[in-house]
Amino acid sequence: MSTILDRVDARLARALTPARRLTLQRPRTLALGFLGLHALFLFALLPTILTGRALGDLPLYRTWAELGLEHGVWQGIDTVWVYPIGALLPIVLAGIAGPLLYQLLWLLMTTALNAVAVGALTDWGRRRSGYKSAWYWLLASFLLSPVGLLRLEGLTAPLVIVGLVLLARRPVVAAIVLTLATWIKVWPAAVFLAVVTASPRRRTVVLTGAVVSAGVAASVWLLGGVRYLTGFVTEQSDRALQLEAPITTPWVWLASLGHRGTVIYENYSIATREVSGPGTDLVAALMTPVMFGAIAVIFVLMLLAQRRRADAGQLLLLGALALVGAFIVFNKVGSPQYMLWLVPVVAVGVGRSWAAWRVPAMLMLAIAGLTTLIFPIFYLPLIDGDLFSLLLLTVRNALLVVLFGWSVTNLARLARPAPRRDALIVGRRTLPVGQGRIDT
Repeated sequence: MSTILDRVDARLARALTPARRLTLQRPRTLALGFLGLHALFLFALLPTILTGRALGDLPLYRTWAELGLEHGVWQGIDTVWVYPIGALLPIVLAGIAGPLLYQLLWLLMTTALNAVAVGALTDWGRRRSGYKSAWYWLLASFLLSPVGLLRLEGLTAPLVIVGLVLLARRPVVAAIVLTLATWIKVWPAAVFLAVVTASPRRRTVVLTGAVVSAGVAASVWLLGGVRYLTGFVTEQSDRALQLEAPITTPWVWLASLGHRGTVIYENYSIATREVSGPGTDLVAALMTPVMFGAIAVIFVLMLLAQRRRADAGQLLLLGALALVGAFIVFNKVGSPQYMLWLVPVVAVGVGRSWAAWRVPAMLMLAIAGLTTLIFPIFYLPLIDGDLFSLLLLTVRNALLVVLFGWSVTNLARLARPAPRRDALIVGRRTLPVGQGRIDT
């Protein structure tokens, strides 16, 4: 793989001449790129906006918003809900101008948060190293736009970027942002766990997160919905193996090859495709404990690496990538928006060191491109057992496993004891440890 990456790097170096790199590191160029990309998003969604329709998950979000705004029935307060209660805030906010403008307001919210993420990555144009991260985030946002513009992950991903960037300088603000993101969608909890484990500011982060969470719980209690506060944890516990989950891939092949007793079917109650076949019930039951077992192993590796005095920034990002990867690789549920869980960590890593993060950076771009090919472009053929679509899914899921393996392997290297040195090199002379005096 290193040979392939070296070739890609060489081509990038030839394409990105010093003059072009300087141009890309100008605030004006980045601003134009940002505006151009989001103008493209607006143009693509304009027919939907002008006809008052909504795409993706937004019709369901709009229904929930209407139930609350017009009928006083609030998800997560008056009834059990699949999302944490914080998701109600953006879902309702997009509906305050009425159902016909729902798609437009959602796009404006996504654009605003993307702008904040780009600003945080570059310190509003002052941090030159952040430009690589910003351009990477814009490219990944383009590749994953069919889900990034139409689901909650399009809002939580830029929030996680902001939290990771601000952690060193403004830990209280970072903790607030990450906690709020977790109360919108559960996945930022993996990033929060990495922060708590690796960051020197963990006490500040934990205390701030606890205060914010207590405030959320108190608000829900005052509104009379405390009994549903944690309903999202158990609401999806009885799910079967979902079509796109990495663990489901062998059964998708069996169903596509016509194996008797293995089928792809639609779960109408939650509007998703699932797979049933020999052993699927057992595997579905085992995946949650296996996932938590993997998370426990990663947590131990992070603690060991911390004891070895590994670099805190690198440890935090590797741990976050490994934990989020475990959420995906060992999950019985798989959806295209899950790829947006990984991009924020990789984007911040790219700004830290391209040489250290080029493997996950390139893997992530390939995963993002394949994900959009799978959904929505080849999704219906995939359901029908089309071989090409199945190959796309298989390669994408294999790359997810490779990305997860890369993060765990590098985390294990940080946790590995450093080799003993029997001598110190002083100038050109070697002194055994414990002999002589070394001035520093």
